[in-house]
Amino acid sequence: MDNVTISIKNTSNPTIIKFEADKFLTQHESYEFNTIDDAAPSPLAQQLFYLPFVKKVYISGNFIAVERFNIVEWPDVQNEVAEQIETYINNGGVLITDTNIKKKVPVTVYAESTPNPSVIKFVANKKLVQNYHEFKSIDEAKNSPFASELFHFPFVKSVFLDENFVSITKYDIADWNDITMELREFIRVYIENAKDIVLVDKQNLEETHHKVLDAKFETHDDISKEIINILEEYVKPAVASDGGNIEFQSYDAESKIVKVILQGACSGCPSSTFTLKNGIENMLKEMLSGKVNAVEAING
Repeated sequence: MDNVTISIKNTSNPTIIKFEADKFLTQHESYEFNTIDDAAPSPLAQQLFYLPFVKKVYISGNFIAVERFNIVEWPDVQNEVAEQIETYINNGGVLITDTNIKKKVPVTVYAESTPNPSVIKFVANKKLVQNYHEFKSIDEAKNSPFASELFHFPFVKSVFLDENFVSITKYDIADWNDITMELREFIRVYIENAKDIVLVDKQNLEETHHKVLDAKFETHDDISKEIINILEEYVKPAVASDGGNIEFQSYDAESKIVKVILQGACSGCPSSTFTLKNGIENMLKEMLSGKVNAVEAING
């Protein structure tokens, strides 16, 4: 077999360098090791952990990525690390001895501001839940291990989950600049470790709940059905992009007043009144001419 050549590639993260091979090193599989003990299935990763500046080791496809502690800069050590990896591989060293180890799914989480200054939306690159869930206290979160753990942060006031994001409402005593990175990393690690977001029984209950909602939809009058369909098609996607949710509650045919429930980032948001009056209310008035006079919001 021809010798492997290792080249050094920078990444968008200044603490991580990729040592790229000109041949495939694994069978299109990825591995992540956080400690020398964690790296027991990889003699190469264990060898790298003997370097005092190595924080994490990733092995995937045709590269080995190494994350460093801040005690060194990569330009000072990267050539020596590349040479060590290249020598190890070309001397017949084994990268992975146990190919059946549990592989972590690479997870990314980024934080988005929302119109509500008390709420930040954390978006993951994978689906978290089938249906939305809102928890106002740790007692309400008993069916969600994920939300329960979030409530152990003293600054977390409420948690809203929907598909691939979690919106977190904080107490006013905390500043987002001080806590965002901590929350983002906690969420990323939690998801990466494939821990339960909501319990299976809860998911089954939600499926039943949606069947009940479908049945309830059929009991509404025709105008209410039109309102629900407009909210679902035109309003919910925009509201979800801001980390919230909106639910139809009622329509009064005499007063022509629509009542909706605001959840997640929309609940208690200073701009929600403006959004209701200048957005949702105007839309319903235009699309259902003469059938809607006003929209009133109830915070979830």
